[in-house]
Amino acid sequence: MSILETYRARLAAGELAEDPAQALAAEKLELLSRHLAHYQPSSGDSWLQKLVGRRKEDAPQGLYIYGDVGRGKSMLMDLFFATAPVEKKRRVHFHAFMQEVHAEIFRYRQLSEDDPEKKAGGDDPIRPAAKKIAKSAWLLCFDEMQVSDVADAMILGRLFEKLFQRGVVIVATSNRHPDDLYRSGINRQLFLPFIELFKEKLDVLHLAASRDYRMQRLSKSPVWFSPMSAKSTLALDHAWNLLTDDAEGEPAEIELLGRKLMVPLQARGVARFRFDELCEQPLGPADFLAIARNFHTVMIDNIPTLSPAKRNEAKRFVTLVDALYEAKANLLATAAAPPETLYPEGEGAFEFQRCVSRLNEMQSEEYRVLPHISG
Repeated sequence: MSILETYRARLAAGELAEDPAQALAAEKLELLSRHLAHYQPSSGDSWLQKLVGRRKEDAPQGLYIYGDVGRGKSMLMDLFFATAPVEKKRRVHFHAFMQEVHAEIFRYRQLSEDDPEKKAGGDDPIRPAAKKIAKSAWLLCFDEMQVSDVADAMILGRLFEKLFQRGVVIVATSNRHPDDLYRSGINRQLFLPFIELFKEKLDVLHLAASRDYRMQRLSKSPVWFSPMSAKSTLALDHAWNLLTDDAEGEPAEIELLGRKLMVPLQARGVARFRFDELCEQPLGPADFLAIARNFHTVMIDNIPTLSPAKRNEAKRFVTLVDALYEAKANLLATAAAPPETLYPEGEGAFEFQRCVSRLNEMQSEEYRVLPHISG
């Protein structure tokens, strides 16, 4: 079945609700899928094409779908990827893709000048990296595209120029319009040509769906599970599956002031940590702000009750909650106790009550439907 047939079948089965914005996106993806059925990508080696008399075929225009979280972008991407009539295709989180690119560039730079690969590829590692990517997959589907890393920003233009020359077709989802990518980044003027290239090669579609399907799934469900037990963990696991469409998740890194902030598990804009990974480590406001801005939902396992000796952990937890609250990110957690009794006494216990107030507000349906402030 095509993506449009699959989408309509899910509507008929009651698995999806009627939504004009989603229907338009499905139709555009269907049209792209039909074009891909008869498309053969260019090798990028124009002299070889001339030698064998092969005319370079223009690649179909890709698609860039952006909109608020929970509007169905990833769901539509999954349907498109599953049904796209392309043998060499890949669906990957954009952040993970860029990590692979940096690793490949580093590997190439370590080659000796006498290495046959280096001799063939030249001094610029971008060209051979693009050739390798295009050879493995000429349909690339990127989920959750965002650019916050200066190292990513500085190579994206050259990398994607080479990919497009080789006929690679791109489909991407994002919370942001292309013009808003890397909005406050260092030397952003050097990034602007990439934005223009992307808008030329991809049809930009705003998925202005009428409802937040992500939070609708949890709008009536609890988000604070206590006391800690196997049942609580299963409830948090269930929430993870609902919010990520059963994604297994993978680790990620956030570039932060010249260092890497590790995220042990993330998928579809949801990050999951243990309490000790956040509040028993030397993390500070910048770390928590980065997490809050990069993820619309944060899950925390095993929040303990905190004794007076755990004042530093309590202080970090307050800072974390403040960052999540200001970004309107959602918090789901398993905890030893309700917020009111997590830190009843000790240095900063009075200030902790403001944190309790925010935690209670963050459990409300009114808070959970607020748009996430990212970037």
